[in-house]
Formats: sequence, structure tokens, C-alpha cells
Amino acid sequence: MTGKKTAKKQLAGGIVTVAVLAVCLCITTLALVYSMVSVEGNLFQTGRIEINLNDGKPVITEDEFLFEPGATVEKQFFIENTGTWGAYYKIYMENLEGGLADVLEVTLRDGETVLYSGTASGFTKENTAAAQGSLATGERRELTISFHFPENAGNRTQDLYLSFDLRADAVQTKNNPTGLFE
Repeated sequence: MTGKKTAKKQLAGGIVTVAVLAVCLCITTLALVYSMVSVEGNLFQTGRIEINLNDGKPVITEDEFLFEPGATVEKQFFIENTGTWGAYYKIYMENLEGGLADVLEVTLRDGETVLYSGTASGFTKENTAAAQGSLATGERRELTISFHFPENAGNRTQDLYLSFDLRADAVQTKNNPTGLFE
């Protein structure tokens, strides 16, 4: 009989131990879930960065102008932040083709502020800095781009052309105080 009582006591002790451990596990799990769900003072938001560059329309179209030495052409276009967060932006040329890339002088301005000045071949993503300041949500800026064909270009540039895509990149302002494009 003594063996049966000992076995019953051990069984009862094991059941009590399992019950106590189960209660501890439930309490620990609830505490963990509560701490992850209820962190007061923290607000997490997601946003969307979206830029409208001239409604997707070309700034200058093929055969719109006949460039010759001494000529300057200015065109206006816009950039608009249609996203849900403020954004830093930079504008550049991509898919450059043609011999005029090293000849035409390009200047991009936001009002009186010059955002880029140099040859078309240098107006690349890697060589162009971000615009000063940022675009707030819904903000639209009118920009001016000018193309100047230097007077001293001479006859060597006859029959050359330039083809490019004008692009804009944007990054959020939130948690990016220096406007890094990485």
C-alpha cells in the first residue's frame, strides 16, 4: 500500500506542477502580447512617395527646335509631390544618346536657384545633387530648363543629335534629415 500512496502523491505532485507551469506560461504569454501591442506614445505610419513630373509629357519633343550655334531654348515644366509624405527630389537625364550630349549646355532652374548647369552628358543621376529643400505633400514647383548651343561649336557638330529621358527621383523627408538618396 505504501507504494501506491507514494505513486499517487507523485502523480498528484506532477499534476500540480504541470498546472502551475501552465498558469505561469499563460501569464507570461499575456504579458508579452500586451507589451508588444500596447506601447504607449509610439505611432507607426507608412507613406507613399510619388512624384508627378510634367504629367509624363516630354519637356522638349523631337524636331520641335532646330539647334544651331548661338541658339538658346527655354522650356518650362513642373514637378509635383502626389505622395503622402514630404520628399526630397533630384532631376537628371537618363538614356542619353547622340553627339550633342557633350556640346549642348543645359541649365535647370527653380525660379532663380540653379539646380544644374553643365553639358547634357554631365546631367546624370550620379552627377546631380538633390534640390535644396523639399516638396511638401501636394506641392508643385514650376521649373525651367534651358538648352544652349555654344557659338563656338562650329561645323563639327552638324548632323549631331541628342536624345534623352528626363527623370526625377524622390526620397522621403521623414527620418532622412540630410536627403540621402541611397
